[in-house]
Amino acid sequence: MKNSPTEYFGNLALLLDLEAEAEKREAVRERTKLSPAEAEATGNSLINLVIREEGYGLGGHFLLGFGKRNETLSLPWTRLGVGSPVIVSEENASSASEENGWRGIVSAIRRDAIQVAVSQFIETEAEKPTFRLDRATDEISRFRQRQAMELARGASGGSRLEVLRDVLIGAAGPVFEKIEPIQVFNKKLNASQIEAVQFALSAEDVAIIHGPPGTGKTTTLVELIRQITRRRQSVLAVASSNLAVDHLLERLIAAGENVVRLGHPARVTPELREHTLDLLVENHPDVKIANKLTRDAYALRDQSVKWTRARPEPGAKQSMRQEAKDMLREAWQIEEQVTEGILSKARIVCATATGLDRDRLEGKYFDWCIMDEASQCTEPAAWIPLQYAQRLVLAGDHCQLPPTVLSSEAMRGGFNISLMERLLTLHGAPAGDGGWSRLLNVQYRMHQDIMSFSSDVFYDGNLQADETVRTALLADLPQVTSSPLTATPIHFIDTAGASYDEEREPDGDSRLNPLEANLVIQKVDELLACGVSPADIAVISPYSAQVKLLREKLSKSSIGDSGRSSIEVDSVDGFQGREKEAVIVSLVRSNREGEVGFLADTRRMNVAMTRARRKLIVIGDSATITTHPFYEKMVKYFESVGAYHSVWE
Repeated sequence: MKNSPTEYFGNLALLLDLEAEAEKREAVRERTKLSPAEAEATGNSLINLVIREEGYGLGGHFLLGFGKRNETLSLPWTRLGVGSPVIVSEENASSASEENGWRGIVSAIRRDAIQVAVSQFIETEAEKPTFRLDRATDEISRFRQRQAMELARGASGGSRLEVLRDVLIGAAGPVFEKIEPIQVFNKKLNASQIEAVQFALSAEDVAIIHGPPGTGKTTTLVELIRQITRRRQSVLAVASSNLAVDHLLERLIAAGENVVRLGHPARVTPELREHTLDLLVENHPDVKIANKLTRDAYALRDQSVKWTRARPEPGAKQSMRQEAKDMLREAWQIEEQVTEGILSKARIVCATATGLDRDRLEGKYFDWCIMDEASQCTEPAAWIPLQYAQRLVLAGDHCQLPPTVLSSEAMRGGFNISLMERLLTLHGAPAGDGGWSRLLNVQYRMHQDIMSFSSDVFYDGNLQADETVRTALLADLPQVTSSPLTATPIHFIDTAGASYDEEREPDGDSRLNPLEANLVIQKVDELLACGVSPADIAVISPYSAQVKLLREKLSKSSIGDSGRSSIEVDSVDGFQGREKEAVIVSLVRSNREGEVGFLADTRRMNVAMTRARRKLIVIGDSATITTHPFYEKMVKYFESVGAYHSVWE
């Protein structure tokens, strides 16, 4: 063992603190150092808002709909989305600050409005106030991470947490038991998916399912969970994002499973909110009785403080207040009993890893913890669900984007290395069967030529395209006409020598390339002219400044009612886990020094190149990017399949 539990978790706690400080500094910078307009331009704030709608719901929260004071204006581009924690503050108020704002969760967003769920009334200074929303740091999840690590560090007495801890930090090896071949529920599973489920079920401690892009990781996890529940065992299914949790929840419900979703209802997809614990409790018949008790208690309390003409009997008011307290206590006990009853009957519980509330889950244990998106989860967060589980299955792909980390110092300490990646690096064959992991090797997303480069570079050539997608092209779609662009799967356009020079973002560190952006628009228009639906096209760039520029250009449609403005444009990070029929990737970097910046994180490119189903177009300057060995291989691959083109063509 390299480290004792004290040393191991002490180091993780230090890295967590470094990241917390970096997040706070960034939040303070955006709030105090940037002008309101500059803060809004970062995507983490919205300014000059008014309350347009007020409501009540989502498990007892107040729902506030904000929009621009000028009702004809749409909201600007924003990073805020459903589930984002925010601070609501009154603009120009004497007490306006994060400490004096109101914490809430974004519960809905549309073109011209954003809805926030808050737990208290908002009382303002101004008669006609305007408001500002800022993305908030999540201190509750940080507290839970510290709490979970301390619990794991001190685990002893042969507890399951102690055993899991020792296996995961390298003090002991995992145990696998031979089991009988399974009878699968989903008859469409391929051999590698069945093998992964069988392997995971054989684990006494921990197993890893390695799921490259498009290989049906969620399908495999649903089968695994169904196999577990048929053994009359329980499952805690977690992921690092609400989107991933909801995706798994939706698939489990479709398979006929009874699932309870933990977490703030505002963070859950609207169609799935009826499965949240909060709403299940709220709609329970016994809780309706508790709500009446609460109303009566408050009415009694109000009555006890009112003056009456007749002098009350000695002790009468005190007696009324005591009766109100007793009624509130009874209401609380009813609600607690209902909550406990729902959780005790739940065979499957879904939540984000950091959304697990220790008070709510006290005394609740699960036979298995299934952690999806495990490669995108920082290690402290991964320890939160382990205090409730007997066994652990990690599922994800460490060859795609790692956890997002702001602190460069924490990153140097390995904070961006997930628990899954660390275990695979130490113990498993990352791209093959063996060790602690099993690889899903059949992908159902993309044409074989789109897949092949990533398969060779990241997965030792082990991926194969299913027959349903192996030769699928845009030209095969009924509304699309055949052209050199739609009848081929991949296209690299080399801008070398054409003076497509990159620029630094004004007042920022990001990069943009205006001429390359114009070329992207040209290719978008060609696809649209061939009949490709705007809903089937995405534009991706690793640089936020280029994303912003492309959004601006696409919003100014010059070819009538083409739908160009509705095409989705996002960063690589924002598009992970997504897919489209056609994807255009703008690499941006073009300079004499051959600097590629964070394009050097080749996992980012693996994500970008595996989002397309039928057509991948990559635009970049070969003279710049091929100074990096990965991009030299990439350009040679495009040449080998006849997909290389010069901008001069």
